[in-house]
Amino acid sequence: MKNYDVIIIGAGSVGVPTAMSMAQNKIKVLVIDALASPGQGQNKKAIGGIRATHSDKGKITTCQRSIEIFSTWKEIHGDDIGWIQNGYSFPAYTDEDAKKLKDLMKIQKPFKLDIDWLTPKEYLKIVPGINEKNLKGATYSPKDGSASPLLAINAFYFKSLEYGAQYKFNESVLDILVSNDKKIKITTNKGEYKAAKVINAAGNHARQMGQMIGLDFPVVPDSHEGAITEPVQRFFGPMIVDLRPSQDPDTEDSANFYFYQNNEGQVIFCLTPKHLMKGTASQATSVFLPQVAKRMVELFPKLANLKVRRTWRGQYPMTPDGFPIVGETKEFPEFINAIGLCGQGYMLGPGLGEILTRIATCELTQDDIDVLKHFNLYRDFSGIEQFK
Repeated sequence: MKNYDVIIIGAGSVGVPTAMSMAQNKIKVLVIDALASPGQGQNKKAIGGIRATHSDKGKITTCQRSIEIFSTWKEIHGDDIGWIQNGYSFPAYTDEDAKKLKDLMKIQKPFKLDIDWLTPKEYLKIVPGINEKNLKGATYSPKDGSASPLLAINAFYFKSLEYGAQYKFNESVLDILVSNDKKIKITTNKGEYKAAKVINAAGNHARQMGQMIGLDFPVVPDSHEGAITEPVQRFFGPMIVDLRPSQDPDTEDSANFYFYQNNEGQVIFCLTPKHLMKGTASQATSVFLPQVAKRMVELFPKLANLKVRRTWRGQYPMTPDGFPIVGETKEFPEFINAIGLCGQGYMLGPGLGEILTRIATCELTQDDIDVLKHFNLYRDFSGIEQFK
């Protein structure tokens, strides 16, 4: 039986950058995944947005570090991962949304986030052609951005191999056993492995991993759909997030939606269903594209003639309050969670990877401890994150 310092379950948006960080720090790390290659779960279904403009210290500071990693990757390592600093914007069309966004800025500004409130006239300079009717203004954070999930995870994967990380693909975890010597034994369909610590980064399957050691984690996947258009000449800058739930009978089963133009000129978009579709079914539905297309064109008529190349359906592994669960379990401190990323694993992953490394090496900083308080498994889940 092979022994490791750390075994990571899941080669996705969190598992791979964590392996990269650990291997760089000379930790003997193994990543196990049931699929054939890295990023084949929900990572490849991410739309690529990366923002630090969240509503709590945990996500804000973790994503600030992630943005540093994404934005400097090509300069430091030479790989083009499709990073562009296109920014994020949240237009407000009601007084209530305008107040919420302005109040949220009071939380964000102390973290030195570059975010400002734009008047309708100022916002139209950033996104010319957006619907002006009832526009109250918008928040705009120019240092947020986007990168290709496929290019990024492969860059992280190959760099982790260079540092010495090991991977086992096409291996399903069948059993997890915490032994008397405080080591954890992982049994897969192909072998057995032992480690001093295990990181649960299993995405949709995080809850099942916990059940193998008698713990029940409040993580339930629900479905969201996305799509991508043909590439066209760039005609707008930031990610645009429309917070409003639909009032139109034709699209009433939709909540917020968001879209941006990536580094190749393709418009990528996603919609949040008003009635959640729980579970891991991945078949695209027939209602998504008509709903989101109508709403997008009403908001931004310039989108009208774009050709959609494909649609897809993926999952957000959700927690009750919309915040991740990260850190050691009280029952088994050797078992560490990085789960329930609520659809934001891609943007949180690189920053979380470094925190998880410091958990494994017992080198947490005070900032890390403060961040992990927001992600504590044993917290009160009765709250809800704003604008997740």
